[in-house]
Amino acid sequence: MIRFRNREEAGKLLAQRLEDLRGDPRVVVLGVPRGGVVVAAEIARHLGAPLDVYITRKLGAPGNPELAIGAVAEDGTLVLDDKAIYMLAISDAYLERERERQQEEIRRRARIYRAGRPPIPLEGKRVVLVDDGVATGQTLEAAIRALRKQPIAELILAVPVGPPSTIERLRKLVDRLEVLATPEPFWAVGMFYDDFHQVTDEEVIRLLEELRGTSTG
Repeated sequence: MIRFRNREEAGKLLAQRLEDLRGDPRVVVLGVPRGGVVVAAEIARHLGAPLDVYITRKLGAPGNPELAIGAVAEDGTLVLDDKAIYMLAISDAYLERERERQQEEIRRRARIYRAGRPPIPLEGKRVVLVDDGVATGQTLEAAIRALRKQPIAELILAVPVGPPSTIERLRKLVDRLEVLATPEPFWAVGMFYDDFHQVTDEEVIRLLEELRGTSTG
């Protein structure tokens, strides 16, 4: 079974897969907070590209917030697991409350991560969207569908690890997908890391401040 020492190692390995983008001034790297930003920082550093965040949040089931029933992106784009919602008999009123709650958290994180700066403009850019792994793929799907609404030149998804079925579903939504491992069975992203500690807001802010303006173009 493949294992990464930490998120930094996974980012360095993914960066090698993206070598052809190095030095292209049109490249912007977007990390999904929090853990994805650590992976994305290694890619941005290697490519000489600026780093920003793209924030998505899963929608949690009533009484079980860890059970995802969908996801919402920074611009409000919603992805729902209709089967889970039907099986759990979840009301529209609950979905709306949960969406509002998660969008408020997205706004909070955007404020502290960007420190009042606007997002990096993406028009005409080759966008590399990065997370530290994928399981159900709902939060990444919300991000992808939201980014597709912007006039970007190319959308590339880069993740270290994910289950084959999820990876193939996401591959159809992007222009290019780079993944290092697609193991089966797949239980949780953290299984494939020796160090999968909880990344702090402070770590995300530090990486963004270091790499936001990086460019070789």
